Amino acid sequence: RSIGMKTLEIIFGILLFIVCYTYVGYGIVLWIMVTIKRIFGKKKELPEIEEWPEVTLFITAYNEELVVEDKMKNCLELDYPKDKLHIVWVTDGSTDHTNELLHRYPEVKIYYHEARKGKTAAMNHGIRHVKTPFVIFTDANTYINSEAVKEMMKRFVNPKVGCVAGEKRVKATRKDGAASGGEGMYWKYESCLKKWDAEIYSAMGAAGELFAIRTELYEPMPEDTLLDDFIVSMKMTLKGYVIDYCDTAYARESGSANMKEEEKRKVRIAAGGIQSIGRLKELFNIFKYGILSFQFVSHRVLRWSVTPFALFLLFPLNVILLPYRPIFYALLLCIQIAFYAAGIYGYYKATQSVRSKKVYIPYYFLFMNVNVIKGIHYLRERKGKSNGAWEKAQRAS
Repeated sequence: RSIGMKTLEIIFGILLFIVCYTYVGYGIVLWIMVTIKRIFGKKKELPEIEEWPEVTLFITAYNEELVVEDKMKNCLELDYPKDKLHIVWVTDGSTDHTNELLHRYPEVKIYYHEARKGKTAAMNHGIRHVKTPFVIFTDANTYINSEAVKEMMKRFVNPKVGCVAGEKRVKATRKDGAASGGEGMYWKYESCLKKWDAEIYSAMGAAGELFAIRTELYEPMPEDTLLDDFIVSMKMTLKGYVIDYCDTAYARESGSANMKEEEKRKVRIAAGGIQSIGRLKELFNIFKYGILSFQFVSHRVLRWSVTPFALFLLFPLNVILLPYRPIFYALLLCIQIAFYAAGIYGYYKATQSVRSKKVYIPYYFLFMNVNVIKGIHYLRERKGKSNGAWEKAQRAS
């Protein structure tokens, strides 16, 4: 019995370490590494550019008639030489008035798929028509700051930079629900990790709301790819390039309308993350990729594979181990009970609008991990499907 309990205790300790390291420990490790680098390294100043390169602003869309005018207004207000900025829309099987509205703008090039094949297919199709050395991908329902294009182009002066990830910001409102509030808090933390990752070596992927690449480095993806932005950007690191992070170029979008809509997003992202692990398996070769492999496993792989299962196994193991070391395991059990109780309270408050978003943190944390497990089922259901089309999540107004 003692040997069995000891084995369970070791398993519990490993699982606890994985959970703590994934969500807190890695951030602490990054912070220490960044602090040391800032103390002993030289701060690099961004150069002044005399001749701006030609850039294509690339937007994929499916039934986006409600946002076309606002998006185009945003595009035309960007602070970049008009003769150097080209605007391309690829509409993927749109059945509304998206194409008709876009035809009102003579500066826009429109490429249309009659059949809906998904965002990945639209990107593969549209990129063939891009003639500029750089392309910036952005979503139809996001709005970027006027300096974004110039700020991103400055990062490409470094020849090692293959991709520049912009910052995603979730619009805050006075009455954010659990979806918007939780997503907003999550992205503030995620943005911090991306910035530190880039300082150490490379950011771990770009968000589709806003990122730029060297056009020649684009590698066509299988059309069933779910996380196109992540795959496109991470494939460049396999070629020896890095992903820089630019917090002075940002995209704003509304959070999901409610938790049901947010669940659609999280399940798809989780499924795409699991899919990505297999498609980027080369990055597990730490002897070849070194620090990049460490960042990939720590920041992405654990979140999308082991950690959610580790988290939910801790509670039953804690109960089993309670008689083994009563005081120690009673304390850990109380902490877990308190956290789950806070999650339940957050779930209760999700139907209401409260100003303090902190109440949603435990609920949103548990919600994300549950959806990783659901993502595995979602990926199995999609097996055999040849495209990456998905049901869009409705955004808060």
